[in-house]
Amino acid sequence: MPKLESTRYIVLFASAVCVVCALVVSVAAVGLADRQAENARLYRYKNVLLAAGIVKPEDKLPDAEMMRRFESTIEPALIDLASGAPAMDTGLDPLSYDPRRTRNDPQMSRAAPPNDAGITRLPNVGVVYYVKGATGPTQVVLPVEGAGMWGLMAGFIALDRDGNTVRGLTFHEQKETPGLGAEIANPRWQALWQGRKAYDAAWEPKLRVIKGAAGPPAQDPHRVDGLSGSTITSNGVSRLIGFWLGKDGYASFLERFRKGTA
Repeated sequence: MPKLESTRYIVLFASAVCVVCALVVSVAAVGLADRQAENARLYRYKNVLLAAGIVKPEDKLPDAEMMRRFESTIEPALIDLASGAPAMDTGLDPLSYDPRRTRNDPQMSRAAPPNDAGITRLPNVGVVYYVKGATGPTQVVLPVEGAGMWGLMAGFIALDRDGNTVRGLTFHEQKETPGLGAEIANPRWQALWQGRKAYDAAWEPKLRVIKGAAGPPAQDPHRVDGLSGSTITSNGVSRLIGFWLGKDGYASFLERFRKGTA
């Protein structure tokens, strides 16, 4: 047996500790994988509800109540992203489907056309979230994402039944600078989007973040207050919103939605 103070003993002991710790971490990761996936799904559902205004940022709801509200008010649906038509015979579950997981699968995605939103690949199948009403959907919630200053920004934008009026916006994933670009996750800034218009009279994407302060929605419908000291993040939000409202994003779907054929 090596002496306790010997180099050999120290190396063997350190190696044993590393092996045991790696084994514990691996077992924990495998054992918690299902729970982590469920937590991610619940977080996605919560942000859909936030964008639609069904729950408020200050609400502290248990998981069971969050699921109850989601299931009672939201109807997920799969769409062919290119045509905007319902996606048929995909074998996918709209409740659990996350298009972000498929974008690097060449069988389920395609290269994005050149764009300034930092989007390199697009899923063939997208998911939209209808807000249920007595006679049909009252609004639709759309996943959006794009490049920020330090990484991906991902969230949801909710549009009214006219396919144009913004009902809400959330960003549930971002790596922007705390106190500056990270303000995109601040409910106060997100509230500034409510009532704005996504498109102009010719149905071209018009909504953007400006430098400085915008007017109220009724007088300044296409512009949102900029984030002080965060020009790159503000531009990134404008670009990703413009991309997803455009022809390579949800424009075809929203045309069908406005006509009641989605």
